[in-house]
Amino acid sequence: MTRLFSYVVTRDYGFAPNPFGGFCTVACCKPIVRRVAQVGDHIVGTATTTRFPPGQVVYVMRVSEVLSFDQFWNDPRFEPKRPILNATRKRQYGDNIYCTNSQGKFVQMDSHHSLAGGATNTFNLNKDTGVDRVLVSDHYTYWGGSGPVMPAELHYTLARRGHRSTFTDDQVAAFVRWAEPLLGQGFCGRPFSWA
Repeated sequence: MTRLFSYVVTRDYGFAPNPFGGFCTVACCKPIVRRVAQVGDHIVGTATTTRFPPGQVVYVMRVSEVLSFDQFWNDPRFEPKRPILNATRKRQYGDNIYCTNSQGKFVQMDSHHSLAGGATNTFNLNKDTGVDRVLVSDHYTYWGGSGPVMPAELHYTLARRGHRSTFTDDQVAAFVRWAEPLLGQGFCGRPFSWA
């Protein structure tokens, strides 16, 4: 049975998740979700209720691949997700920011998760690479700040802090029945944290 993971997207810059380039990727943050989620599982990120109605969906994805950071870095499909800080916003917030060096240690690229001037942010590096897994979806829809509000009967999925993943099979099935017709549209709206 597929699993469902739900969490609140408190900061939405198109970095975590990164919905650009034809794939939605979760490469940074959410280490527990990245550790546990498998191919076929669904992930839903909802907007913060301080700015949006309860249940407003930022994105929903069905996991299609799970990669290591080096696999993600070396795969030409994800080269457009490497950040270029003086390029478009989509490139500035690239999440393909980790690879290992010749000593087998993770290196952090100049990115949204590094310090000013490109210095390594050790806290982010350790948190992100503590789980060497990147979740990839080619079957997703990302609305940013313009997503639908899920029906009230599905509000049992809503997380307040961290994430939620303890649902009955019937609860997961009800969510999937609602979400599946919405999936597959790709990038549909700007991240809500973009001014």
